[in-house]
Amino acid sequence: MTRQPTATLSASHWQELAAAHLARAQRHTVAARRRRDFGETHPVEDFLFQYYPYAFSLLEIWQPGCGVALEWAEVANPPALPQPLAGRYYSQQDGCWFADPARLSAKERERLRWIATLLEATRDRPPNFACHGLHEWAMVYRGKEVRHEKTTPLRLPQAEIDALVESRAICCSHHDAFRFFAAEARPLNRLQPSLESRVESEQPGCVHANMDLYKWAAKSMPWIGSELLLDCFELATELRDLDMRASPYDLGAWGREPIRIETAEGRRLYETEQRQLAVKAVPLRERLIAALARTLAF
Repeated sequence: MTRQPTATLSASHWQELAAAHLARAQRHTVAARRRRDFGETHPVEDFLFQYYPYAFSLLEIWQPGCGVALEWAEVANPPALPQPLAGRYYSQQDGCWFADPARLSAKERERLRWIATLLEATRDRPPNFACHGLHEWAMVYRGKEVRHEKTTPLRLPQAEIDALVESRAICCSHHDAFRFFAAEARPLNRLQPSLESRVESEQPGCVHANMDLYKWAAKSMPWIGSELLLDCFELATELRDLDMRASPYDLGAWGREPIRIETAEGRRLYETEQRQLAVKAVPLRERLIAALARTLAF
């Protein structure tokens, strides 16, 4: 059974919103498309399009989210609905189109509940700001596999990278970061996060957990709406920038000065920026939780 949304936007209003959203999204997608077409890459700005398998169009095409209807019957012969408004999650009623939770399958509802559970558990856990970005160093420990070596050189000799990994306590709580650790670095991590334990281990100070807000927003479309999706993407871009500046890679060619976490001053700077970005993540996580709750309430 379809449920009527609680708000309705006129055709002229939502089309203005869609146009403004496209212009904002293209600040990120246009340059990334060009680099892809010319076989170029950017270790910060392209990462979110490579690591998270979502099309540029997901960011660009505006959708209102659950609870908002879009007027479509202002002319006698309205044009065909653009994608994805013609997708299977949308229903039509009284001349309006809206994302209809009644179209969710039981499996899809369960996935949204799981995402909400993870977000709530992460929100409620104390943050840890003592990791100092060592996960990127642990990934290149011993130098057998350097993930970005074809595009981004290391800024320190391998022996110095290894020495730092061995001298500092590693406390990575994020499974998707930990799984890229060099095999020799895995036992050095005080935690052993797994895919199965992520609800019990992810915490709100983690750069990767906050970056993943974009992933969970993307998996929750169209229900959470494109504005929140793009907000999460832009925060994830800031987090990736911090992540790479604190890494053992040399980003001088892209105008990034390193955060030298091999020094006490660098670790203080990293923690300061990590805390600032964690504060930005708090309202985004809350908005995602609230949007999922509205959707699942139908």
